[in-house]
Amino acid sequence: MAADPSGRTGARPRALALSGLLLGMGTLHFVAPKPFDALIPPQLPGKPRTYTQVSGAAELTAGALLAVPRTRGLGARLAVLVFLAVFPGNLQMAYEWWNSDKPMPLKIGALLRLPLQIPLVTTARKVYRTAR
Repeated sequence: MAADPSGRTGARPRALALSGLLLGMGTLHFVAPKPFDALIPPQLPGKPRTYTQVSGAAELTAGALLAVPRTRGLGARLAVLVFLAVFPGNLQMAYEWWNSDKPMPLKIGALLRLPLQIPLVTTARKVYRTAR
């Protein structure tokens, strides 16, 4: 099979992987919200649970849109926004965990989680470009 110069080869698996990730995490926001509530930066106005529910709903929406070829581009754009929007929560977690009595492997894991947003955003952007 020849290489696809459009970059569409592998687009469906990437989209479905992102979809599964977002649907799973979005579901967890409602099934087990307390850990997500703890990630909400205290500087934000309002209740942490509201942010947890809104971000969970956004993740579920992006995941559902990514799963359907016709709405995949919109889902990919929403996924990029979601990944960027939750980054402050990841920063909050890294800060709090680093300054806590948590075991060192968890502290390091919280720090290593930060750069994970980069491949998530770039993958969602690739899915968007190939969905058009």
